[in-house]
Amino acid sequence: MPWLQTLIFTVIAVAIAIVVTAVVAFIVRRIARRKDWAGLLVKRARMPFRIFLLVIALWAGVQASNLDPWWREFLSHSMLVASIAAGTWLVCALAIFLEDLGLARYRTDVPDNRHARRLRTQVLIIRRITVVAAVLIGLGAILLTFPGVSAAGASLLASAGLISIIAGLAAQSTLANVFAGVQLAFSDAIRVDDVVIVETEWGRIEEITLTYVVVHLWDDRRMVLPSTYFTTTPFQNWTRKNSELMGAVEFDLDWRVKPDAMRDELHRIMEKTELWDHRVAILQVTDALAGYVRIRILVTAVDAPTLFDLRCYVRESMVSWVQQVSPQTVPHSRVELSETPLESDAPRKKTAPSKTPPDALFSGDARSELRGSQFTGPVEVQRVDPHE
Repeated sequence: MPWLQTLIFTVIAVAIAIVVTAVVAFIVRRIARRKDWAGLLVKRARMPFRIFLLVIALWAGVQASNLDPWWREFLSHSMLVASIAAGTWLVCALAIFLEDLGLARYRTDVPDNRHARRLRTQVLIIRRITVVAAVLIGLGAILLTFPGVSAAGASLLASAGLISIIAGLAAQSTLANVFAGVQLAFSDAIRVDDVVIVETEWGRIEEITLTYVVVHLWDDRRMVLPSTYFTTTPFQNWTRKNSELMGAVEFDLDWRVKPDAMRDELHRIMEKTELWDHRVAILQVTDALAGYVRIRILVTAVDAPTLFDLRCYVRESMVSWVQQVSPQTVPHSRVELSETPLESDAPRKKTAPSKTPPDALFSGDARSELRGSQFTGPVEVQRVDPHE
């Protein structure tokens, strides 16, 4: 019977596929005891490899059978589609394996990991492009196995120009994000695990895709931004060249503060902590206005989280020192009270009222009026007696 013969051939083919899979797995596991890459290969390609061999074995069993031509053609076409899909899956798994093999040479859990993070960002973008390209090629190959698709190709090509224009206008923002994602990967503007400030939020770059970027914020929120945001909007990247940072701690203290004593305390507490990277630890008086003295402390650390902890440590230690050792340094508000009467409140001496009009040339007090009388008083006229 044709179906019984097909079943026998199928069982034999599956058995051969299982034997081949077992032999390959045994060899790879033996290699994995000495080489790490073999274990990674097993992890990535074990399942797609088994399915691909199984589909090929089933296809061979169908081809060797004496089924009805319609059933044979139908099953053969189904196995062809399944083999293309399984082969695409296997190709994607091998591509990811090769990319992981390259990433394994560059560790990101070390202090100086800028080059490794840049390479990781680029490899992740290449991986996504590879997977998308492989899937599109696989889908195209599957569609070409159907006779109707080839026949409709000519009519589709005739309207390809109009369709491409419409598709381009409809997917303008999507394509812009795709090109922006590729640009971010190879321009070294941001990398995975970079510390950035976006939309006034502090966080790390967690994932870079072809269309969007995921930022892991400091409070475990995720901010998802389109790739075009990082190509059109200014943002801060704290780890583009290196991760070392400098931070400030400021105090408004009383005028009785002793900067030298405070500076000695700063150096003492900095030597006791491992948060400091021994680059900068200085204390400066940056301002002295409005009854306060502005003290600024500059410190450095290996990265942003460490710097934040270091600033908190310095602030807490200096506040304790002010409270325990130098309480007079605590800011004070001063109010001065005086019992001396103001000059405007002193009793005025009464003066005799002036007979001169207030708008006269010389007026205001007795001396002025006396002087005015010398110029405005009656002039004595000497009369001559004619009989003399």
